[in-house]
Amino acid sequence: MNSLTRRFRVAGPAGTMEVLRDEPAAGHSIRGTAVIAHPHPLFGGTMDNKVVQTLARAFVQSGWVALRFNFRGVGASEGAHDEGRGETQDMLALVADQAGEGPLALAGFSFGSFVAARAVESLWGTRAIEKIVLVGTAASRFEVAALPHEAHDRALVVHGEQDDTVPLAAVLDWARPQSLPVTVVPGGGHFFHGQLPLLKSLVLRHLRS
Repeated sequence: MNSLTRRFRVAGPAGTMEVLRDEPAAGHSIRGTAVIAHPHPLFGGTMDNKVVQTLARAFVQSGWVALRFNFRGVGASEGAHDEGRGETQDMLALVADQAGEGPLALAGFSFGSFVAARAVESLWGTRAIEKIVLVGTAASRFEVAALPHEAHDRALVVHGEQDDTVPLAAVLDWARPQSLPVTVVPGGGHFFHGQLPLLKSLVLRHLRS
């Protein structure tokens, strides 16, 4: 966390949700609100995950308010794991409660990318989504929703070449029918150890495009 990080709680579909809000430094104009989803709760995933933190930093550096949150049953968030269904409702509830009517970005890492893609699918056509960032998309473990064709120019999909949790081939199999480009980090693993600065730079480039 940084000095501008605020921890708070909101009412969610399964009870209280724990949230972290990171803001650009004072004097910087705010471009919009980004909501970022964390990895699988049953395997230690939380909003404090290093990749999730990296995504938040990239958004904040690009002028976005970044909201990270713990899914139901994680940390101080109430409820129990719901295999992505309830977690999608958690993300949508946070968007409705905290993202206002301004520009919106959705992002996720691993299981969080699966949830974020479901949230995009649910919101598309009713709410403008300016940017989408999916990292380590868990396409080998879940049926990840396809992104609307009109969203492709707004989306960045990043995957590690040597990801042994979600094989790159599975993500390409998901992306291929959509003709959705995938940015591959050579030698990258699932958690991008030693390559988080590179991941951040890729996200920054996308957000500034």
